[in-house]
Amino acid sequence: MINPQNVFDVFSHPEPWSDDDLARIHHLREAHRKLDAEIRKIVVGMDQVVQLTLIGLFGQGHCLLMGVPGLGKTLLVRTLAASLSLNFRRIQFTPDLMPSDITGSEVIQENKATGERTFRFLEGPLFTNILLADEINRTPPKTQAALLEAMQERQVTVGGVRRDLEAPFFVLATQNPIEQEGTYPLPEAQLDRFMFQINVGYPSQEEEKRILALTTSGYQPDLRPVLSREEILGLQHLVRKVTIGEEAVDFILRLVRSTRSCEDDAPALVKKWVTYGASPRASQNLVIGAKAAAILDGRNAVRREDVIEVAHAVLGHRIIRNFAAEAEGVGPRQIVEELLKAVA
Repeated sequence: MINPQNVFDVFSHPEPWSDDDLARIHHLREAHRKLDAEIRKIVVGMDQVVQLTLIGLFGQGHCLLMGVPGLGKTLLVRTLAASLSLNFRRIQFTPDLMPSDITGSEVIQENKATGERTFRFLEGPLFTNILLADEINRTPPKTQAALLEAMQERQVTVGGVRRDLEAPFFVLATQNPIEQEGTYPLPEAQLDRFMFQINVGYPSQEEEKRILALTTSGYQPDLRPVLSREEILGLQHLVRKVTIGEEAVDFILRLVRSTRSCEDDAPALVKKWVTYGASPRASQNLVIGAKAAAILDGRNAVRREDVIEVAHAVLGHRIIRNFAAEAEGVGPRQIVEELLKAVA
């Protein structure tokens, strides 16, 4: 048990690793390789997107996939679910979607023998392990709020009764950054619940050529599950044990705190272009993301490179730019890139 008074002992005296833990790291690295091979049977390219999605899964975080239609975002989520022994459901978000449509509702059920009527709860699509929230910005704030509770608390409240969601619970949401007509932009509070925002770009010419070969022929991939639910839960717990030194923690703190224009020692570029910076949740996600990146590489200790690998996905959607940045065409990626140079 960690003593709150000696919390920094977590960094100076990390939890010891057993031979069984080290064997499980090797198992995870092999499973990562096999899982990537299964995904590659269908998904072409998107190396960084696939890697960050897997880091989010094992880090117990949710991911927001941003990209124009037709890039394979939904296909990636379906393929990931088919490669794992987990329940999968999809919600197509629309303007008329109500909270009860995703959480479930209570209905009156009559016992034909006795005539007695009772309420029975019918589970909504939130009761699953992997949830694809397609075009999440097309639903009103009321429904978005119902999803927010599930993402943060891993539970839903219906009729005043709280119902826990089965672990693992992993939300992969998609959003089209171009078409904004009839959409409801996600509030900053909900964006902050996503561990990563992953930007999906266009494929290269060779990748697009392979996409055509796979999708316009009679090719039928044979996907096989790689990990069971129990294995995934165990590996998620193992991620938390990965050692992270004070040097890496200090690097994370300097990076996150440098995004806040209210800090006296904030870089000049932040004071010029940023209205609000990242919250402590960003620091938490950088630590967990770096740990997951390390363990997927077969290591039980975090390096600075692991933090840099997930920095854009963690910070990009948490930095609120001001009018000057938008007028000059300065995006979150450029700001994070400059901060990484300044902090390093």
